[in-house]
Amino acid sequence: MEKPYVIGIDIGGTNSVFGVVDARGTILYNGSIKTGIYEDVNDYVSALAEGMKEVIAKAGGPEKIKGIGVGAPNGNYFNGCIEFAPNLPWKGKIELAQLISEKTYNIPVTLTNDANAAAIGEMTYGAARGMKDFIEITLGTGVGSGIVIGGTLVYGHDGFAGELGHVTMRRDGRLCGCGRHGCLEAYASATGVARTAREILMTRTEKSLLRDLNPEEITSKDVYDAAVKGDLLAVEIFEFTGNILGEALSDFVAFSSPEAIILFGGLTKAGELILNPVKRSMEANMLKVFQGKTKLLVSQLKESDAAVLGASALGWEVKDN
Repeated sequence: MEKPYVIGIDIGGTNSVFGVVDARGTILYNGSIKTGIYEDVNDYVSALAEGMKEVIAKAGGPEKIKGIGVGAPNGNYFNGCIEFAPNLPWKGKIELAQLISEKTYNIPVTLTNDANAAAIGEMTYGAARGMKDFIEITLGTGVGSGIVIGGTLVYGHDGFAGELGHVTMRRDGRLCGCGRHGCLEAYASATGVARTAREILMTRTEKSLLRDLNPEEITSKDVYDAAVKGDLLAVEIFEFTGNILGEALSDFVAFSSPEAIILFGGLTKAGELILNPVKRSMEANMLKVFQGKTKLLVSQLKESDAAVLGASALGWEVKDN
């Protein structure tokens, strides 16, 4: 293979990680830089390009790199821009793909949002290999999604399709970070679990290990730690979260009849505490014609590598120069 490698870049609000990946999905060389310290996007891209020089050299130079794939919050596959990304320090519409290409030996760059990158990575390297119809749900600080129909990722007419984390689950419900009320993200994310814990602790009187913690500092991991110790209130929090997520997934199935829904992200580490109520709720709320037909799976991608692998899969899509 003349160009045997691609590069994947995952841009987060705190760190940006990157790696050289071969056709088997093995990350050969990797590195990272801080993201949030650069208020000017040009300074950031310069630092990113400088950081990638070493891994590109180890791979045999830019002539061995077929393409660069980038996953970023609010990244747009159609135009290579990031737009209105609240967790990044740069505002407005930024032509990020072009900026990165110009600084990295003019290697072609493809950009999409991070949840879509996860779906592409799953289809290329993970649990969705061989599948033509599936939905990837990312459960982290927020809730993201990548929808694949007929083997093709759904982008919509403007590149922003697939915001299932912002379907309304409860009319006039919790305020979401997007500014709307009642979004799935406000309930089924790691942040949502912590919010549920605080609400229950404020309105209920049962004993709980969570009462030993500062309510404002409670995390989803704290709830998990309490639940595995048999704390009934913590177990109930996961039941509540799983029920809402299952309701949402039953609606998503009615939309595209996927072969599988694949869950990815930190919240899946809760295992059966979250998966069992999700499965029960999904099937209980499913239109009968769809019951028992859609598999609920957990991502096969290692969490530490998934972001880079997902982004790198885009690198194989670029046309040779």
